[in-house]
Amino acid sequence: MKVQIWSDIVCPFCYIGKRRYEAALQQFDHKDDIEMEFKSFQLDPNAEKGTDKDLHQSLATKYGVSYEEGKAMNDRMTEQAKEVGLDYHLDHAIPTNTEDAHRLSYYAKQHGKMNQMMERIMHAYFTESLDVGDHETLVKLAGEVGLDQEDTRQILSDGAFKQEVQVDQQQAAQIGVQGVPFFVFNQKYAVSGAQPTETFLEVLEKVWKEENEQSPIQMINNAGEQCTDDNCDI
Repeated sequence: MKVQIWSDIVCPFCYIGKRRYEAALQQFDHKDDIEMEFKSFQLDPNAEKGTDKDLHQSLATKYGVSYEEGKAMNDRMTEQAKEVGLDYHLDHAIPTNTEDAHRLSYYAKQHGKMNQMMERIMHAYFTESLDVGDHETLVKLAGEVGLDQEDTRQILSDGAFKQEVQVDQQQAAQIGVQGVPFFVFNQKYAVSGAQPTETFLEVLEKVWKEENEQSPIQMINNAGEQCTDDNCDI
């Protein structure tokens, strides 16, 4: 079974949803038969790097509320993250453009490390308050998951994998993704949002059952001429 997950690195619900999905996967009897693939999505493709705004201000500006209300929204998000074992430090998070981080995830995919890379970048952003739009920061994170740092630096500089990121976002538009996280199971079922673990487990079991329940072949006539392994009846 293939599970595709559209997400943005700076989306707090994406990290929470990832944890809830992973918890469901641990309860799933066929977890070793699941192929998981992250798909790139940018909540704000025009986001700037290196601004002096903190996350509370960015949120307040986006929703047209006061700074205090923006901070209160982030505080509530921090409490939700704790429920799945995540330690958010949104007071110090650095808003940025995520295209380069998504491009890095595709480089990691070439080496079978996409999941590890996405996990490391999300943890860096939400827990360590690192600037995941900064190339040298991304180079360091890539090295920590076993990727070549010089190759990473070159890829980030050259703009490699930009097309893959754009294609993901075009596909998202085509299938009606309006928010993330967005999970697609075997190109058949979709789950939108950071749903409860029980929901993810239910979908995994439903899709697995449907994909593996095949009607037995029914014999219509068994009297015809045939060849067996070592003999042909004439």
